[in-house]
Amino acid sequence: MRVFIDVMGGDRPEEIVKGAFMSAKKFGDMKFIAVGDKTLIDKIAAEENAGGLLDVVSTSEVISNDESPTMAVKTKKDSSMVRSLYMLKEDADAIGMVSTGSTGAVLTGGSLIIGRLPGIYRPTLLSRIPNVVGGTTCIADSGANVDAHPEWLYQFALMGSAYMKAMTGKEKPTVALLSVGPEEHKGNELTRAAYALLKKSDLNFVGNMEAREALSGEYDVLVCDGYDGNILIKSTEGAAKTIMSLLKQNVMASTSAKIGYLFMKKALRNLKNYMDFNNYGGGPFLGINKSIIKAHGASKAASVYNSVIQIRKIHEGKVIETIAREVAEVNE
Repeated sequence: MRVFIDVMGGDRPEEIVKGAFMSAKKFGDMKFIAVGDKTLIDKIAAEENAGGLLDVVSTSEVISNDESPTMAVKTKKDSSMVRSLYMLKEDADAIGMVSTGSTGAVLTGGSLIIGRLPGIYRPTLLSRIPNVVGGTTCIADSGANVDAHPEWLYQFALMGSAYMKAMTGKEKPTVALLSVGPEEHKGNELTRAAYALLKKSDLNFVGNMEAREALSGEYDVLVCDGYDGNILIKSTEGAAKTIMSLLKQNVMASTSAKIGYLFMKKALRNLKNYMDFNNYGGGPFLGINKSIIKAHGASKAASVYNSVIQIRKIHEGKVIETIAREVAEVNE
């Protein structure tokens, strides 16, 4: 089993290389190919005393966030991202790829180079957010498709359910539809039509869900278009940062609060770690023929390692095969 690591394109290429080495040390039955600046990769290998753990493919170009995704994918053939995508497509033993590069380019390249599964209207980008019961909740879609049709939302639910089954071991992950009220008739034209499709499906659909319940832990998969999903995720992240900032301000405001902090220090550190995206890895781009994990541009080594764990679970759980089979059955 081979996994390609797109080293360039993110904010911290050194951390991406370290994450690749971390993964190689952990998973001896997998082969990792680092794609990018060979000088940088060799330098980190020497620092980590990890020579020989990675295969290296040297590239000369980088796709930035400022470029047109379609144009960049078509013209920058020697970029670490495009080279990784083509090698992933052509290598029968390759099971996935991790990239911290431009989200638009990853999605465009995945669709154009790797290709969609038969019957998939639009691939979806999933994101997991921590919930209050100690698990994670999957948002499908989280930004790949800002406009959508009811049939697309149904497929997002199907893909999210297959993914969460592999990640959590739950036989029937719960699926909810993001809306403005729990009642069936609530929502806009899109969500009402999607509700009807989900209600008659074989998925474990439990109805509408309001955004304030997103972190309740009652739902495994939240279905929405990419516009609403992206806003939901960023609003949640922003609220969490605000709360932590206000907490810090109040702790520093008085001597008694500072003393109280000393007793709560471990609990607050655990909370911070629980909310750290690096401990969950990136988001899978599903609906295409191979696994691609799009990690945050500011990812640290732990995020790359946790992204590799996702690729492994997607492979072992036969997520892609399950999606292809269930879509084919629905379309019969």
